[in-house]
Amino acid sequence: MKKVIPNSLISCPNCGHQKLEVMPTDACQWFYECEACHEVLKPKPGDCCVYCSYGSVKCPPIQDGSSCCG
Repeated sequence: MKKVIPNSLISCPNCGHQKLEVMPTDACQWFYECEACHEVLKPKPGDCCVYCSYGSVKCPPIQDGSSCCG
């Protein structure tokens, strides 16, 4: 098991706002509301969660080589 990075800098594609967030370690996060423009982000096609689509670091299950969403 490799060391998992728990934080990801999520970037809003609508307004460019960025925020460092602590990712859930055992679940996908399918929605994320930008605190600046209130756009609700959803994963891009082929990605399991918003961190894999818009974060600086992939989600913990993907980092660990596991399946993210089951």
